[in-house]
Amino acid sequence: QLSDGICHYDLWRSGNAQTVVLIHGFSVPSHIWDPTFDFLAKSGFQVLRYDLFGRGFSDRPNTVYNIHLFVRQLKELLDALEIRKPVHLAGLCMGGPISAVFIDQFPERVLSHILVDPAGVKPVRLSWALKAVKLPLLPELVLGLFGGESLVKSIASDFFTSDLIEQFKAKYRIQMCYKGFLSAILSTIRNGMLDSFHETYQRVGKIKKTTLLFWGRNDTTVPFVENQDLLSVIPHAEFHPIEQAGHIPHYEKPGVVNPLLLEFLSSLP
Repeated sequence: QLSDGICHYDLWRSGNAQTVVLIHGFSVPSHIWDPTFDFLAKSGFQVLRYDLFGRGFSDRPNTVYNIHLFVRQLKELLDALEIRKPVHLAGLCMGGPISAVFIDQFPERVLSHILVDPAGVKPVRLSWALKAVKLPLLPELVLGLFGGESLVKSIASDFFTSDLIEQFKAKYRIQMCYKGFLSAILSTIRNGMLDSFHETYQRVGKIKKTTLLFWGRNDTTVPFVENQDLLSVIPHAEFHPIEQAGHIPHYEKPGVVNPLLLEFLSSLP
């Protein structure tokens, strides 16, 4: 129980091991981290993943879904779980801005920064259905009629290969059965979570946390070319383009990403 509602999380405890915190993206909940969570747990790390409010099995509070909500959720969750030591903080897509703002506000609580196809370098390009929610005329009706299925269909564009899509869609639809999901998505878009966080990345770059960046070469959700803008403000980041992968390279290519992630984490003091 956090101040804004109940937060669903998975925590693999591992004695005094360092903690890796995994933040998912815009609409796909924490199961997007399945291959990473399992790998890091088996590699001896303490691993925490959780569902952002409005997604997965976390509450859908009647509130404003903005960066303040999501950063507060992360801080309160770490406090509630008594994770006091600095963590390795990983953000996928919209989890990128959340992790960056958290570091900007609480740099002493973070050991390293891991970004996977992060949003917020530039505003995210939205589908026509999602763009419609910003219109003044009946956005709730528009999203209610078309947005849910549009979100499910848009998942296909996150993949480079089609092998995992149908299984992934089935897991995604579970969260849509719970009241408040689409309203949370609407509020997230309206309140700037898919806009630019370039200035935040710029400030975080100056803090110079050890940083690892993955980007799928074939990402059409957050285009691969945007890595250049991010590296211009975080030039010290260790960058790995992942070939034949879309928006979720850690999920499509765990055999490539996981060893690189382990090497990065193991090299830190």
